[in-house]
Amino acid sequence: MKIHNFSAGPSILPKSVIKEASKAIIELNGIGLSLLEISHRSNHFTEIIEEAKELTKELLNISDDYEVLFLQGGASLQFYMSALNFSSTNGKCGYIDTGTWSSKAITESNKLEGETIIIASSKDKNYNYIPKNIIEKKNLDYLHFTSNNTIYGTQYHSFKNILNHYPETALICDMSSDIFSRKINPNNFSLIYAGAQKNLGPAGTTLVIIKKSIFNPQTTHFNKMHLENLKHLPSYLKYTTHIEKSSMFNTPPVFSIYTCMLTLRWLKNTGGISAIEEKNRKKSDIIYHEIDRNPLFEGYTQKDDRSIMNATFKLKRPELKDKFEKLCTQRGISGIHGHRSVGGYRASIYNALDIQSVNALIETMQELEKIR
Repeated sequence: MKIHNFSAGPSILPKSVIKEASKAIIELNGIGLSLLEISHRSNHFTEIIEEAKELTKELLNISDDYEVLFLQGGASLQFYMSALNFSSTNGKCGYIDTGTWSSKAITESNKLEGETIIIASSKDKNYNYIPKNIIEKKNLDYLHFTSNNTIYGTQYHSFKNILNHYPETALICDMSSDIFSRKINPNNFSLIYAGAQKNLGPAGTTLVIIKKSIFNPQTTHFNKMHLENLKHLPSYLKYTTHIEKSSMFNTPPVFSIYTCMLTLRWLKNTGGISAIEEKNRKKSDIIYHEIDRNPLFEGYTQKDDRSIMNATFKLKRPELKDKFEKLCTQRGISGIHGHRSVGGYRASIYNALDIQSVNALIETMQELEKIR
């Protein structure tokens, strides 16, 4: 029986990528060694990571002022690392609170000297919308927000409101759950980071896209004291360390980066960002149409802010829970339970999820409607 994987992460990967990665574990490109055995200093791996970086730049149309890094520690480390590198002593750091992951980033910022300012929040309605009313604060060191909120199923469909209010502020964005899913302009940001385990590869590495001129004394908006403070950070927690060492300050997660490279190849060969965005929007349109049409279900998120990556919904009649979940099991529907803070269900429809899987879920929802 085919399993339809709606897991929020680690999530579905293209079958062709899994097959090729599996072969490389046995032997990489006929070299007589497993991918898991090769030196990260060898030409075999440097070619892999350089291809992954170049594909990232090509697919996202990133300018030469940016460095692409593959680091460890997940987005959770980036919550703290971004604050350390971008905040000044006794400075002001801005955050938009749209859910669990932005709240965790705020927690890390609060550990540092200076003031952490929440300029917008949707906490009042358990994060079921994207806040539109943004407080303007002058002289922020940076502004941090999360583009797609996996748990609640909300997403920024445009960054114009943020850019209009903070045109000169360093923007930091956690794009863990929607990177490579749609067109963006990465050149509007000072830092983008994303855990690999949604649209990019297996868990184990984090994509970091960082504006190099931020740390150049001739071009940065940082003052001299800020740049001097950066020198005293632990080596691993400085972005400049990883820029200078090309992501190889310590041994990188070779398998995860290799699989990311394969996924980026797959994405390019399937038509790139424009093509995958069209497919993603089609998938999300049909699942939201069924949620709204079917009298047994209702969406969690305000309609204007619905994510094209994570559709959250609930049963209107809780007594049908066991029957619905039994039908899901029979049809091979996997990974749709909602997060405990929201409840209900969550269908994560990342890049590699085929539309046939979405149709299988819709047919299951319609079957419940018929036999209730």
